[in-house]
Amino acid sequence: MNDSPTTPPAPIDAATVVVLRDAEPAAAPGHGFDPAASDAGVHIEVLMLQRNSRGFFGGMWVFPGGRVDPPDREVPGDVVAECDPRTAAGPQGPFTADRRGYRTAAVREASEEAGIDLSSAELVHFAHWVPPPIRPKRFSTHFFVCEAPEGLGAIRVDGSEILDYAWVSPAAALARRAAGEIEFVTPTFVTLTWLSGFTRAADVLASVDGHTCYHTEIIKSPESDPGHVAVYVGDAAFPDGDLDAPGPRRRCVMVRSGWRWEEHDGTAAAVA
Repeated sequence: MNDSPTTPPAPIDAATVVVLRDAEPAAAPGHGFDPAASDAGVHIEVLMLQRNSRGFFGGMWVFPGGRVDPPDREVPGDVVAECDPRTAAGPQGPFTADRRGYRTAAVREASEEAGIDLSSAELVHFAHWVPPPIRPKRFSTHFFVCEAPEGLGAIRVDGSEILDYAWVSPAAALARRAAGEIEFVTPTFVTLTWLSGFTRAADVLASVDGHTCYHTEIIKSPESDPGHVAVYVGDAAFPDGDLDAPGPRRRCVMVRSGWRWEEHDGTAAAVA
């Protein structure tokens, strides 16, 4: 018998694109998404898709995206930047992988899943997510954001892999998740939380200064409020797992009482 520890499988390369558009006050999101209070003013909307109940992320609401296919790697010039070392170094050091083909994959997946053409859009690389090795199947996913180009046309989903879609404000999507009416994974929650601070798509794009790496450690929360906490490089609990350690916070708290994103430098002014 071989009792030596097994090496976790390498994550699958994938790409996701967050498509934004500007919306007018009180514009009602489609497909059953009620407006949020913030929708009474100017706001942004994001394209979200509902996956079917089978397979990975079954039933979840997601942004368009999927794995990088071999032909995507062959497009000249499509290379993402290395991870920012300030937010990338995990227990095994900075994550490295093939950096080709991610924008191409994002555009292709948007066409396949939503019937839209983003080939003329400026896709801005803003994040890289890598789950911990404890996951049996995980994706190394580069995130892009773009403003919906003029003449984007109607969204078309196949009703099989993708069941539904919605243009929805980040605040409305977060409110529906908090009410238990829809579900999405941690990167989607964190991205929507970030986007909820903007009212115009152009401001979102202008705010991106390189991409942020989210190389993840998952820690079980106290039994008093069961759930898990995802911590990232820069958090005082990364990677050792002491959630009460003094210092900066960079974590997504996912517990029974609710989900929230925490990010501050750990000073009394930041915590207050």
